[in-house]
Amino acid sequence: MRRAVIVGSAKINNYEKIKEYLKEDDFFVYCDGGLKHMEKLGVKPNLIVGDFDSHENPHMDSETIVLPCEKDDTDTCHALKVCIEREFKDFLFIGCIGERMDHTMGNVSLLIMLKEKGLSGIMLDDYSEISIVKDEECIDDSFSYFFFFFLSDISEGITIRNAKYQLENASLKSGFQLGISNEVIKGKTAKVSSKSGNLLLIKVF
Repeated sequence: MRRAVIVGSAKINNYEKIKEYLKEDDFFVYCDGGLKHMEKLGVKPNLIVGDFDSHENPHMDSETIVLPCEKDDTDTCHALKVCIEREFKDFLFIGCIGERMDHTMGNVSLLIMLKEKGLSGIMLDDYSEISIVKDEECIDDSFSYFFFFFLSDISEGITIRNAKYQLENASLKSGFQLGISNEVIKGKTAKVSSKSGNLLLIKVF
């Protein structure tokens, strides 16, 4: 099954790093202002979604869904829902972490939506790879650091192995952000798991 790549309008500086993650058969969805990244990414859209309040409708020979400006879902959320309806199961979000904190946090919540539906997704910015811990996550030593942000009031059964700072079946509350700037032991692959709660895993390049 092809992966859906959803492109938002947040700033991207390190296009070369982003392009390392792209695959030839990815299904590209550009969301409104995300169209500004098309030239530097070097990939034409399979689908365009937006209300076009931040970018002109390019009227390309690509499927385009025009949304009203006043709506419940953001352009990015609507694009995700369309892809889920089309039975995509794996997602990559780029241009979705940026200066607008409201949009950034809204986009992060889409990763929780995917987890709840049993689907997979990661977000990239210029500095990191971001995901929600699902089952067991592996982190190789190519990443400089990794850390968690607790999105649930209480997260239980947290285990971290093959890292500088390890945990075994720990329970942690969201008000205590243990887990910042952890490191993978060189030559090994760190493994992280959680029995309950939503853990935002951030791997720093």
